[in-house]
Amino acid sequence: MHAQVQIKRFPQWLLMVAAAVLLTACGFHLRGAADLPFKTIYLGFAPNSAVGVELKRNIEASGAKVVSDAKEAEANLKVLADSRDRQVLTLNTNGRVREYALFQRFTFSVTDAKGVILIPPTAITLRRVITYDENQELAKQAEEVLLYRDMQSDLVQQILRRLSASRTAIKNEKAAAAGSDS
Repeated sequence: MHAQVQIKRFPQWLLMVAAAVLLTACGFHLRGAADLPFKTIYLGFAPNSAVGVELKRNIEASGAKVVSDAKEAEANLKVLADSRDRQVLTLNTNGRVREYALFQRFTFSVTDAKGVILIPPTAITLRRVITYDENQELAKQAEEVLLYRDMQSDLVQQILRRLSASRTAIKNEKAAAAGSDS
């Protein structure tokens, strides 16, 4: 009886092993902490900024420290613009709104302690489409809040990727400084 159960489960087990092998073969891996090229950073967000709070949490999870004084930081992130917008996308035959496009626009730059630009002014624009029904006003408002929260998380991940990619700019700056010392 026990042998029959094992024989019946063998195809399931084999399928799970095959799926695991295929996932690792294609390069799939879970997103880990960002590999940031600095140990300290100053974030130029307003104290109550939801994006700033989430970005700070993610940076600290990566091992870097967020400092409250720009003079103590190896990198300085400056927020140049941060806005949300909602635009009418489509109307129905009665002229009532059917869909909105939600936008989050964010522009930032990053400099080092000496003021050298590591990341020039960079704009990130996120867009989500939401259908609208005046009969479900409260549900649509809640959905809009969730979509903005999703855009915020996406924005933070994009900023982290750009900060991680700034490693080459920092290496080039250090190489140039070493070359001018000799």
